[in-house]
Amino acid sequence: MRISKLRLGAGYTALIIISGMFIIPFLWLIRSSLMDLSQIFTMPPEWIPRPFHWDNFQRALTFLPFDTFFRNTTIIVFSVLIGTVLTSSIAAFGFSRIEWRGRDTVFAILMTSMMLPAAVTIIPSFLGWQKLGFYDSFYPLIVPAYFGGGIFNIFLLRQFYLTIPLDFDEAAYVDGATYFQIYMRIILPLSRSAIIVVALFSFLASWNDFMGPLIYLKSDNLFTLALGLQMFQGTYTAQWDLLMAASAAVVLPCVIVFLLGQRYFLEGITLSGLKG
Repeated sequence: MRISKLRLGAGYTALIIISGMFIIPFLWLIRSSLMDLSQIFTMPPEWIPRPFHWDNFQRALTFLPFDTFFRNTTIIVFSVLIGTVLTSSIAAFGFSRIEWRGRDTVFAILMTSMMLPAAVTIIPSFLGWQKLGFYDSFYPLIVPAYFGGGIFNIFLLRQFYLTIPLDFDEAAYVDGATYFQIYMRIILPLSRSAIIVVALFSFLASWNDFMGPLIYLKSDNLFTLALGLQMFQGTYTAQWDLLMAASAAVVLPCVIVFLLGQRYFLEGITLSGLKG
């Protein structure tokens, strides 16, 4: 009994330490966003702003056209979100609920693409979009989401679909249902938690994407929030107080979305690996 209590206490201690490692940088961001530039790097560091500079947020968000950056980011994020959820769920349905020759072989080949570093495809992808005339537009950032939605999302949904009994499909076939009707009326309603997980992943990845907009966007009026934050840093100096305030404002939607969907996030991640 005593040994089990010691193990339990050691486990909680480790969790507290690990949680602190993630929380401290976030707290540093918040305190820096409310400080004057001279206070941020004082030694020893101060954790409580004296006074609180709430005007940093107004200055940061009006210093650059963040309304334009927010609109551009919103257009990209929700377009990618729709495409990812739609196409990855359909592809996962085909790999898990429909029998066709070579299905498992094709899926295994697609899974190997996850081992391919993203840096390898940057130059060919850029040249392809440039030849198509879509450089400096949102198309390179949105269109790929409508061609499968990413192999990881397909894998995640496929594993979840495999936990749904095939008896449901067979009963629907007897009643004359088509594949599309089974997908819409049986699979999707039963896969809400997994769909929400994919939507969360897609939202966070697209909202925080920096490399994609940096490569494909050139015009300032097309910049996203991630590129807008970079504009606070110059060659020789940076406006750290405004950068921290703008960063806190940009991070806030991600925190809200995760808090609202964390229950489905944990449930979907847990159930998606029960069968394979």
